[in-house]
Amino acid sequence: MIRAASADVIGELASGQRRPLARLLTRIENGDPSVRPMLPQLFATGHGAHVVGITGPPGSGKSTLVNALITEWRRRGRRVGILAVDPSSPYTRGAILGDRIRMMEHAADRDVFMRSMASRGELGGVAATTWIAAAAFDAAGYDPVLIETVGAGQSEVEVARLAETTVVVEVPEMGDEVQAIKAGLLEVADIIVVNKGDLPGADRAARQLRAMLSSAGGRVERKPPPVMLTTAISAGGVVALADAIEAHRAQSRTPIEARERAVSQIRRALADLAARRAAESSAWQTTVEAVAERALDPLTAAERLLDR
Repeated sequence: MIRAASADVIGELASGQRRPLARLLTRIENGDPSVRPMLPQLFATGHGAHVVGITGPPGSGKSTLVNALITEWRRRGRRVGILAVDPSSPYTRGAILGDRIRMMEHAADRDVFMRSMASRGELGGVAATTWIAAAAFDAAGYDPVLIETVGAGQSEVEVARLAETTVVVEVPEMGDEVQAIKAGLLEVADIIVVNKGDLPGADRAARQLRAMLSSAGGRVERKPPPVMLTTAISAGGVVALADAIEAHRAQSRTPIEARERAVSQIRRALADLAARRAAESSAWQTTVEAVAERALDPLTAAERLLDR
């Protein structure tokens, strides 16, 4: 019965219907247990969509840049899916979901599907269920699938576990160059974009980033990512950026890259599963009390819960 219901949902997605996708995304975001049995078929049905992560600090113009990329990909005849992750309240777990406002010009386009998701306290710029939502977009025939992160700063490296191509958006006069180059955010970048290229200092910022990335090449195994200039509000440089993202698609699909992403994704799934099962165990409450009273250290507590 469950398998038949799952097949019905997958069939509706494959037919290109928008309403079943919207309903499924709601179930995914809410952690509905009925989603779990359909995951194997959901992944098997995927068409191999190019998952692109767009991340960077607040105010860098990520949403405006995503909007310009949507316009360019639609010009090329592509169906585009967007997952925009917004920060959520630590108390209610609700979110404003304001990124949608910047992309309203595509609201009537049946080949563009945008979904806002609340981060719900997750660190790293994405929500815990973002990877499942991306798989749903893939099964529904959207390609590329863009994931726009919260925009909370340098810690947003989690998107690199999900995306085949990670685009880090910076702005002119970003501040301390040493702080910029040591940020993990730049280390996971496949493409770096200096947005708001019409502002003073944009060319200089791009040159500084290229120089710093080049000098860091001896400490990093892979080739330094390209640094590009865009002015998203006028679509300046967006065609070249879309071309660069498309070119990176082939590079990201080597067996080595695919295995590295698989390892990262399995580790994240293991951590989530272990945490959930530990919290559901009969020993959870007594273990929490023992750590709170300093009768047990957190690492030993975690080991005991995992050994049960």
